[in-house]
Amino acid sequence: MVRFTDLELITILKQDSRKTHVDLAKIFGVTETAIRKRIKKLESQGIIKRFTIEVDLKKLGFEIHTLIGLDTSPEKLINVLEKLKNMDEVVSLYSSSGDHMILIESWFKNMNELSEFVKKLNRIDGVVKICPAILLEKIK
Repeated sequence: MVRFTDLELITILKQDSRKTHVDLAKIFGVTETAIRKRIKKLESQGIIKRFTIEVDLKKLGFEIHTLIGLDTSPEKLINVLEKLKNMDEVVSLYSSSGDHMILIESWFKNMNELSEFVKKLNRIDGVVKICPAILLEKIK
């Protein structure tokens, strides 16, 4: 009987995706083979899509981390999303059911870069509202 859940394994991997199968086996008190098989199963099911890293943006020269809420005219939504997907400034892109139709995560070296990006967004046909929010600190 396996003594750990997929969620427990995923939680640890989200904290440190470089943990070895041996390290994980020690944490859960199972064999390295059991861990390897469980991770492979999670990958094949599409639960784990990729392993990634967390970056210190300031050390890369990015002083401004933003989430930008964007609204479009309904008939232009798909076209706007297609344009946004191809923009270098867009780190992550989400459709949303909240206050805005689209959420954009972006990083900028200074306020001038953010301002230029907002102007660029404003020139996209169909964009009706842009609401940038500067993230001050990651809490969790």
